[in-house]
Amino acid sequence: MSDDKQHAGGSALLAGFALLASQLSLNFGAAIAKHLFPLVGVEVVTAYRVGLAAVLMLAIFRPWRTPLTWAQGVNVAIYGSVIGLMNLLIYRSFDRIPLGIAVAIEVAGPLTVAVLSSRRPRDFAAVCLAVLGLYFLLPIHGKVDQLDPVGVMYAAGAAVCWALYIVYGKRVSVMHGGQSVAWAMLAASLFIVPIGGWYGGAALLTPSYLLIGLAIAVMSSALPYTLEMLSMRTLSSRTFSMFSSGAPALSALAGMVVLGENLTLVQWLAIASIVLASALTSLR
Repeated sequence: MSDDKQHAGGSALLAGFALLASQLSLNFGAAIAKHLFPLVGVEVVTAYRVGLAAVLMLAIFRPWRTPLTWAQGVNVAIYGSVIGLMNLLIYRSFDRIPLGIAVAIEVAGPLTVAVLSSRRPRDFAAVCLAVLGLYFLLPIHGKVDQLDPVGVMYAAGAAVCWALYIVYGKRVSVMHGGQSVAWAMLAASLFIVPIGGWYGGAALLTPSYLLIGLAIAVMSSALPYTLEMLSMRTLSSRTFSMFSSGAPALSALAGMVVLGENLTLVQWLAIASIVLASALTSLR
């Protein structure tokens, strides 16, 4: 094997590990965030996550040192807006349904990206697996009272945002990774933080909540988004989507360990079906 191929393989492996670390940090950060929902509300926790992460990223990477072109500015603004809306929607979903189920629905976003970028026969099997998993998760049969339909709709909205996140994230990944994420988090905070202030008022500035919010911002935004941006520079959108396929299982694990959210066997099998579908669409 040539040195160039070895270097490319090593870079891809490091990118994969970085993406795995980002998923672990993201999901356990989400489990911690859910503890704050009853105290200050979903909107305030989202404002902590996005706003404090933006401050951290701006202080560390100082993105203004490299001015953006008009095209880069538009892509970063869209990318940041998608991040902010995705965070708000998935947190609202977490407030109503278990983490693992919410993320299993949300992962339909990267699954769609992977399917649309490929035309292989196994994609049809993947779609069938995903549909089967969603059928047993969604409140469309049997005991519909077991899953909040509003929470499901929030998760579906987050799925759309996750698909756009991958598309626009790939576009801005050609920039310096940390600087692009810093600009994006600033764009996200410009409309998420005012929403948090509107809902939370003075509670937004409670010192003890701010400290927990800072930990959530690091675990759920600053660290994972930076690692994901670095991964996107090496991995294709399809491969990125494959690595993201494990998110539902990691979320369910985080929910069980941190929050005591025990799922039924059918729900675990449904999540496994969606994880397998996502991996199958991108497996090489």
